[in-house]
Amino acid sequence: MANLREISRRMSSIRSTMQITRTMEMISTARIQKALARSEAAAPYKDAITNMLANVALAGFDQSQPLLNVHESERHVLFIVIASDRGLAGGFNILQQRAAEHEMAELASRGISSSVITCGRKPTEYFTYRNIEPVMSFVGISSEPNHDQANRIASYVTDGYTSGKIDRVVLKYWHAKNRVDQEQVSEQLLPIVKEKLLMPNNPRAQAAVSEIQGELCSEYEFEPSAREVLGYLMPAYFRTVIFHALLDSAAAEHGARRRAMQSATDNAKEVLGSLSRTFNRERQASITTELNEIIGGASALEDI
Repeated sequence: MANLREISRRMSSIRSTMQITRTMEMISTARIQKALARSEAAAPYKDAITNMLANVALAGFDQSQPLLNVHESERHVLFIVIASDRGLAGGFNILQQRAAEHEMAELASRGISSSVITCGRKPTEYFTYRNIEPVMSFVGISSEPNHDQANRIASYVTDGYTSGKIDRVVLKYWHAKNRVDQEQVSEQLLPIVKEKLLMPNNPRAQAAVSEIQGELCSEYEFEPSAREVLGYLMPAYFRTVIFHALLDSAAAEHGARRRAMQSATDNAKEVLGSLSRTFNRERQASITTELNEIIGGASALEDI
């Protein structure tokens, strides 16, 4: 009977855990649609400013501009790691953090220093625990990012790159492909080259570049010059890209947590079923033993 009580307690504990995981799955399911809608609503603006930047770059791409200048040597690399404030989302946080840490270690082996900007409590705690103090950190708003966060990151990036303190900037986040699937993204923000500006989603710009074999042209006239317009557009482009990455990561977080909690619920159901079968076997064995004892006692009384 002691064994039956132990199994019963385990089954009760698993039922309680399953209620929690099921509730968290339902919450993430409800929130992911709103998060995806925000990300999708921001995507056209990102595409528009990217296409605009590509059009201007056709006429005014000049590597003498601070944000277009490729530094002669790489001495310092900045990583922007976007993850989550909360856990229970599978490998959503740890995979991103380990990828950045691995790249930082590889750079250190080549004598190149690095730093990190963390978006989310989990990456902030992860790097702080490993004695890598983030130069900037944002906690408590991973599921509801705002423009101020993107503006502060973009300002730090552009100021650091133009002053020569930063030689390369890498943005790491999760892309929400849909409500189920997420894709890990590692995107180089700086240095930015002409091929980067002429994105695949701008066929007109690509066709023009292909036709003239690299010579710059545009069907637009700019006032002031295209070079100056490009200088104004670049910071806005970085703010837009970073903000969209924050929104995309927020949607991916809910999707990853939903999938992780669904998997946990399914595993709990499987364990509960196995324990139920074990409980029934033990209970049947106990009943059989009691019956044998009763029958044995009755037989003994008949023999007296």
